[in-house]
Amino acid sequence: MSFYIQYIREIEAALQSGNATEHTHRPALKNLIESFRSGIVATNEPKRINCGAPDFVISQGQLIKGYIEAKDVGVSLDKTQTTSQLKRYFNALGNLILTDYLEFRWYIRGELRLKTQIAKVSKNNRKLEQNNEGIEQLDQLLTQFLEVSTPQLNTPKELAQRMANLAQLIRDAIATALSDQDKGGMLREQLESFKKVLIKDLNPNQFADMYAQTICYGLFAARCNTESPDNFSRETAAFKLPKTNPFLRSIFSQVAGQDLDDRIVWAVDDLVTILRQTDMAEILKNFGKRTRQEDPVVHFYETFLAEYDPKMRASRGVYYTPEPVVSYIVRSVDSILKNKFGIAKGLADAKKIQVPNPNGEGTIETHKVLILDPAVGTGTFMYGVIDHIYDSFKNQKGMWSSYVSQHLLPRLFGFELLMAPYTVAHMKLGLQLQELGYDFSSDERLRIYLTNTLQEAFQIPPADGFLNRIRDEAEAAKEVKQDIPVMVVLGNPPYSAVSMNTDPWIVGLVRDYYQVDGQPLKEHNSQNLLDDYVKFIRFAQHRVRLTGDGVVALITNHGYLDNPTFRGMRQNLMQTFDEIYVLDLHGNSKKKEVCSDGSSDQNVFDIQQGVAIGIFVKYPESSQEPAIVYHADLWGVRELYENQSKAKKLIGGKYHWLAENDINSTQWKILQPETPYYLFKPQNIHLRSEYEKGWKMSDIQKINSVGLYTARDQLTIHFTETEIWNTITDFEALSIEDARQKYNLGKDARDWTVDFAQKDIKNSGVSKRCLVSIQYRPFDYRYSYYTGKTRGFHCMPRNEVMKHIIAGENLAIATLRRPRNEIVDNFFVCNAITDKCIISSVDNANIFPLYLYPDTEGEKQLGIGRRPNLSSEFIQDFSTRLELEFIADGKGDKHQTFGPEDIFNYIYAIFHSPTYRQRYAEFLKIDFPRVPLTSNSELFWCLCEKGDRLVNLHLMKVTATEITSYPEDGDNKVEKVSYVEAKQNQPARVYINKTQYFEGVPLEVWNFYVGGYQVCQKWLKDRKDRELDFDDLEHYQNIVAALNETMILMQQIDDIINQYGGFPIE
Repeated sequence: MSFYIQYIREIEAALQSGNATEHTHRPALKNLIESFRSGIVATNEPKRINCGAPDFVISQGQLIKGYIEAKDVGVSLDKTQTTSQLKRYFNALGNLILTDYLEFRWYIRGELRLKTQIAKVSKNNRKLEQNNEGIEQLDQLLTQFLEVSTPQLNTPKELAQRMANLAQLIRDAIATALSDQDKGGMLREQLESFKKVLIKDLNPNQFADMYAQTICYGLFAARCNTESPDNFSRETAAFKLPKTNPFLRSIFSQVAGQDLDDRIVWAVDDLVTILRQTDMAEILKNFGKRTRQEDPVVHFYETFLAEYDPKMRASRGVYYTPEPVVSYIVRSVDSILKNKFGIAKGLADAKKIQVPNPNGEGTIETHKVLILDPAVGTGTFMYGVIDHIYDSFKNQKGMWSSYVSQHLLPRLFGFELLMAPYTVAHMKLGLQLQELGYDFSSDERLRIYLTNTLQEAFQIPPADGFLNRIRDEAEAAKEVKQDIPVMVVLGNPPYSAVSMNTDPWIVGLVRDYYQVDGQPLKEHNSQNLLDDYVKFIRFAQHRVRLTGDGVVALITNHGYLDNPTFRGMRQNLMQTFDEIYVLDLHGNSKKKEVCSDGSSDQNVFDIQQGVAIGIFVKYPESSQEPAIVYHADLWGVRELYENQSKAKKLIGGKYHWLAENDINSTQWKILQPETPYYLFKPQNIHLRSEYEKGWKMSDIQKINSVGLYTARDQLTIHFTETEIWNTITDFEALSIEDARQKYNLGKDARDWTVDFAQKDIKNSGVSKRCLVSIQYRPFDYRYSYYTGKTRGFHCMPRNEVMKHIIAGENLAIATLRRPRNEIVDNFFVCNAITDKCIISSVDNANIFPLYLYPDTEGEKQLGIGRRPNLSSEFIQDFSTRLELEFIADGKGDKHQTFGPEDIFNYIYAIFHSPTYRQRYAEFLKIDFPRVPLTSNSELFWCLCEKGDRLVNLHLMKVTATEITSYPEDGDNKVEKVSYVEAKQNQPARVYINKTQYFEGVPLEVWNFYVGGYQVCQKWLKDRKDRELDFDDLEHYQNIVAALNETMILMQQIDDIINQYGGFPIE
């Protein structure tokens, strides 16, 4: 008890000195803990604390017993325990005391077990009022704290989660150490080595992540190879790593051995303690086994990743490939090699050939069938290849071991960028070969390399130490990238539209996809061509072209099959390969894909993006003709079980089909991809010819752009002029950080920052002349502050188009280039600046203004007025057909002339023909809509009349016959929007709260969509928690009436077209 009294006196003395801080009391706490029990050491290292470590690491010998986090006397522990720092500790550190030196709280895995207070500070004189009962309780608390043993972990999930939590602490500690370290430090030196040799764009945070994963998975792999936990330690781990991975053995000894940075030792040693207490036999008992699509090794990694950094899956496109998909691809490639190339044993073939020596001197001998997975991940495809090859040795198992060393390992190559899956792949494939009866010799390795596939292989001069170890790995990868004649490239590359892989070499290769028919694509936005999966396809194409013949087989995003931006890519692939097989697996929930009978279509992955298997074949003696393109679809559910129980037999679904079929049994349809799109999807050729006789919108109205993009709608768009003006004047006057916090603006982006926005407002003069109406959604006008400056208050204001809309009276059509919805209904009219999401939250709308206003003061002074945004070729064609003279403004006289607004109304009517939308649906999803032109002036004027009415209804310039009422009084607050169908003696109702409703809204009106929006529902839900005023209530009823009349007009448009012969329009 005496050491408690001494401790309290030391704390009291420090408090009475008047300048005590939490650091002042640390020696007293250290003495208390070490006095409590012999052999206990309380380590307090300021350098470690600065890098995210708890204040004290409590150890006994080599064993870490627990941690203490100390705050200053009087600091609220209630608040402290809710901080992000403590939450990280709770997740990662099993045994923790939180204290303010007088109150002590003991937690096990974040759960409070005991708490006590040994003294209180007197309010008057800073003396401590001792609590004897509290001292007794602290004695009990410390006893239990020090007697806690690290619990044994028995399941992969438990271990993966604990590893992930500690990996986060290690990563954060390394990142902090790097930021504090001078240029000559060891960590900085290692970072520069990785950048110089492996990953040129590696930043400190990414390096910290790689470092942490290297340590965690290196220790894990070493523990897997250590029979007795007593023989396992950080210092010996490098010697226990698998022989299959000499690179990991080498760098691990550098980053986690004797020279481990002292600031992260505590966290690494805690992981060692956890692994020492783990039942590895239980953890590994299923690692070498797998069922149809379940792989315990991969699930272990994915559990780790989900806990460690969920965003990493998206940023690097990390997805596990289901086994049936792997099986289909592997068996198909094997069949192609046997049947198309005459290689009798397919993937198992051991024959060697002579190839030119890369140094230009003579030839060298190499295997013919060399196999590369350029995005190996956790080794799923490699596992499948080895499995398939092993099956061919069923009657030759005595030859297996010599075959593996002489003819299997030398032919399998893999690239991986992330350290954790790289390590897992080595471990997994090593376990697989071990279970198949093969033991690695001391100098053998799996040829899976840590490298960035999409980075150019470059010459690396010899170096010393750490840099040389990395150089050896990079040199081996370099040889595969550019010299070794790889014949088969297969795998599942990452999908990431915002690619992190920007090496000039791969970007340069992809540039071949930026032209079609010898001409530039001229795409306003070609970002999709920089998706990682496109780059991997381009790499594989390049690699096989270097070899001269071979097979590429990849499962990827299926967007490249028909997206117009990819037309150059499709043509380029056809020029390289002789045969292309595309199995579209669909499952695109973004497009709301369903089977032809309306039933569910599911993805083979747990992702929204649809996917396809692409198999590209290049023969040694290629013809000069474009490739023959084969296509097939696979629709339906992912898996169907006997009696619908997963314990039962798989009897249907995509997985079952893929497991039972290959390229030979797939029912292929031969396509004839043609200019301009070279589609890898079947089309109705007759209808396509008919449809393409029409004029494309981008050829009719050449000045157009995507709608404006604010980047921060919550700041930039408001319901009233008053709201936006108040926001502008307030936001402009705040400091950057106060503005960020008040308006919930988050982190700055490349093209939008708080600073940019505030400067733009200031430069505009903070003027009400910049207040404008904006068409935000269908029938939904709001207000914004528009300067027209890019990277200003609005991120991308699209002033090249919007300036013409705000300059004076104008009209514009909003439509989508490539809508994702199955039903085509993506057309609307605009007369104000327009948001890019006007008709879809997932697809950007393009805005086509009817008139262009003079740009310069000189033009205005000369009296040059607005001019139609209609190409002269289009005007000439339509004028000739109608035998009418075109006038440059307004409407014609219906006898001798027609004008821009007549054309606009005609187009708008065509777009609202239900038959047009259904008949040409497959083509309307590929590119901007085409407009069929009539030569019948009577039909033209009839459609103009209907289009004019639609335009005015949709702009709310005319009011349709009211069909609804709003009978109940109340606060008009939108709380919960719901539709109640009509009952006997009660019309249908749209409720906005419990008591108030619009009555008489027809079900078909309620369900009416414009693009991706259910208009009547969307308008109300966007006003949740707002009180509707008189104008709002009237406006909503006008929307209902307008949509009701729209449906009538749409049918009338079809009736008129049918009266004049129907489609195709003549």
